[in-house]
Amino acid sequence: MPDYSMFVPNVHFEQIPIKNLVSSQEYQRNLSQHHVENAAAHFDLHQINPVKVSRRDGVNYVFNGQHTIEIVALVSGSRDTPVWCMIYDDLNYSNEADIFANQMKYVKPLKPYEVFMANVEAGNDKQLIIKDLVESYSLTIGQTKNYGVIGAVSSLEDIYDKFGYHALDRTLRLCVGTWEGDMNSLSANFLNGVARLVVAFGDSIRDDLFKEKVGFMSVKQLSRTAKERRPGFIGYSEAMLVAYNRKCKYPLRWNRLYEKNLVTTDGLDVDVALPSDEVDKTDEPDNAGE
Repeated sequence: MPDYSMFVPNVHFEQIPIKNLVSSQEYQRNLSQHHVENAAAHFDLHQINPVKVSRRDGVNYVFNGQHTIEIVALVSGSRDTPVWCMIYDDLNYSNEADIFANQMKYVKPLKPYEVFMANVEAGNDKQLIIKDLVESYSLTIGQTKNYGVIGAVSSLEDIYDKFGYHALDRTLRLCVGTWEGDMNSLSANFLNGVARLVVAFGDSIRDDLFKEKVGFMSVKQLSRTAKERRPGFIGYSEAMLVAYNRKCKYPLRWNRLYEKNLVTTDGLDVDVALPSDEVDKTDEPDNAGE
């Protein structure tokens, strides 16, 4: 019979109280209290992995799982709570550090699309709602760039989480109505750029005017203009707003685009000077864009 022992770690499993585990080795990363609190708020027993422990001189040193034990301690309210530990008896400090440093080296991270579809298969409400909404516009969610295919699943989820179902619905409606499913119009920057306008201006934006005036610019031209203005999706919002306000008697107010209570202004310089031709102040009443 073949000897498979070289492929099986020489370990054993024990339940050890958290108070009897040590996780302060120099090679470990700093503990993230934010991560611990966030994971504790969404605690799922089935997501708890065994903690890897090196037993040296009778001390249980955690070399993989320091955040796990802190999450369990916080949720349970006690460091007497035991966790399952995979115990190595034949490691020294250097071995532990080497394993810690290289543990993720050959692990393939999940893509956002893979996580999204797994949530769909699990029957999780948010992903099912987003998928149904996307498909209601004859679009699909996929990994391959193509006509009518949205690959920016993280953007779909972010818009839904930050602004809600109706904002995502209108974002998709405007994108489809304006650019008719052009593959480049369904990118993260386009989706987030339109969503920003939808949330900032609400009903002040007329769908028919958006389709007419912003749609007058090709996807390629709008992308080029956006990149010239500012990096990221906010450049796309600005480029769309320029097009929408063109020859408009009562243009939408630019300052609405940068209001902090819209959630997505992280890293944005709200004091940026705008070219004078973008707001026709002589034709703008006091309540324009409100």
